[in-house]
Amino acid sequence: MKTLTLLRHAKSGWDDPVARDFDRPLNAKGRRAAALMGRHLRGLSLAFDHVVASPAVRVMETVAEVEGGYGRALAPAWDKRAYLASSAMLLDLVRETDAAHASLLLVGHNPGLEELVLDLVPDLPGGLRDSVEEKYPTATLAQMTFDVARWADVAPGGATLVRFVRPRDLDATLGPDED
Repeated sequence: MKTLTLLRHAKSGWDDPVARDFDRPLNAKGRRAAALMGRHLRGLSLAFDHVVASPAVRVMETVAEVEGGYGRALAPAWDKRAYLASSAMLLDLVRETDAAHASLLLVGHNPGLEELVLDLVPDLPGGLRDSVEEKYPTATLAQMTFDVARWADVAPGGATLVRFVRPRDLDATLGPDED
């Protein structure tokens, strides 16, 4: 059995005058949401054997805030291939994971993370997948299990989505901004 947890980076600051998208930092709401998700991970007693993350600034800052709430280091392998990666690239990263690891955390970006969940989880009526299809907001966590012995055997349609948690599910003030 393998468990894959996906975490989208927290809300970034679009008004920050950075030259490259890669360098965009989190905003205050994003920092709060990431720390809250870290506390939620701790509350669920989730643990990860291996962590892979995009090296974009907003992902690095998300990881740091999550670690603060989680109460322990995640020590990710920073992989440039995860930056704005497609579902296919993310699946390659998953399949490359050493079979000795039972639980993998992948921290990255949309639309790749959302598409990966939709590719891996069968489309059954009334399931959590419907929520993912509706929207995969920033700082949201999706967790799937696979009845496989090796990550290399993870295949489309082979996952069970066991958890989909948005920051607003934990704190209503972290919901969508009002216009």
